[in-house]
Amino acid sequence: MIFSGKEIKRRLNSDIIIMPYSEKQLNPNSYNLRLHNELLTYNDHVLDMKKQNLATPLIIPPEGLELEANKLYLGRTVEFTATYNCVPMLEGRSSIGRLGLFVHITAGFGDVGFKGFWTLEIFCVQPVRVYPDVEIAQIFYHSIEGDFSEYESNKYQNNAGVQPSMLYKDFEK
Repeated sequence: MIFSGKEIKRRLNSDIIIMPYSEKQLNPNSYNLRLHNELLTYNDHVLDMKKQNLATPLIIPPEGLELEANKLYLGRTVEFTATYNCVPMLEGRSSIGRLGLFVHITAGFGDVGFKGFWTLEIFCVQPVRVYPDVEIAQIFYHSIEGDFSEYESNKYQNNAGVQPSMLYKDFEK
């Protein structure tokens, strides 16, 4: 079951933490998350799953930044979220998608117990100008059935900024 906007609001500061929170970003069954002004782009054209891939930060100025087509940008949400006793999921807003801007490639599924900023895998099909603080994605919540373990990770939990892939750590096991 997906939580209604009223249920999201009711569970705020207990099962659902969103900081900062604004009533204006609450929807009938989701909550809009905003784009932070920092992006990362990978330095190398070919990325290696077994290695740490270095990235360069970019700042989105108030007048916006034109994103190139067919290039991956990593961003993050302004909002820090934490989720207990339910499963968070992230989707792009339809108005953003209609500009040919994808805000997550495959990583829209969250885990119960995740705490942090959401990393956005941003990709556009044609050049698009983006702005800091734009409501770019929406988070929604599912109930969870049965016994569960909360998410614990030394890779992404309690992150402080844009997170490049840390898949290389899986090969170190």
